[in-house]
Amino acid sequence: MFVTRSVIILCLISLTAAHVCAKTLQITDQNGQPLPGAVVEVEHDIIMAADTTIAVMDQVGKRFSPRLLTINKGQAVRFPNSDDIRHHVYSFSKTKPFELKLYAGTPKAPINFEQSGIVVLGCNIHDSMVGYIYVADSQSVYVSNALGNIELPDFTQRYTVWHERQTRDISERIEFNWPIRQRHQKIIITTSVPLPRNTFGEVFKEHHGH
Repeated sequence: MFVTRSVIILCLISLTAAHVCAKTLQITDQNGQPLPGAVVEVEHDIIMAADTTIAVMDQVGKRFSPRLLTINKGQAVRFPNSDDIRHHVYSFSKTKPFELKLYAGTPKAPINFEQSGIVVLGCNIHDSMVGYIYVADSQSVYVSNALGNIELPDFTQRYTVWHERQTRDISERIEFNWPIRQRHQKIIITTSVPLPRNTFGEVFKEHHGH
């Protein structure tokens, strides 16, 4: 009984210290290669306070930095331009269509992302600039490392996976259930071959057939 009670206590602690009693997920592509940069969102019924911090999507060296930003629904994002040239940031993603016309420095007001989903960013001046904002419903959001691995909290039962190179629609999050009594799971996400020049226009052409 002492051992059982100790394990229960440790698992309860894992709600705030996720590495205790964690479940390990490995994500690969269809060729068995590790898939870094996959976003995993865990569904749960715990109501968390809204995140009032302002996230940052910078522009450095004609690239979005970070390329992938994860935020929560209702969170705001600031878009500074750290380059010595102007950028024109925009998105026509259904989740949040917006436009920041040609500018330098930092726009005065951040942009609020009220709906969950995927936002693909582009620059109207530099077509090779592509960035992604993943707007989550849950605050349990994780990104796979270079080995395609993620440690998920013990309460994980249902979760979704998204990756920028998935062959499905760019806005689709793929649903999975965690197998009962398993501590480890491996899943495969079918991806497309990255293009030599991955541009904003090509992202939507590839996934929407335009």
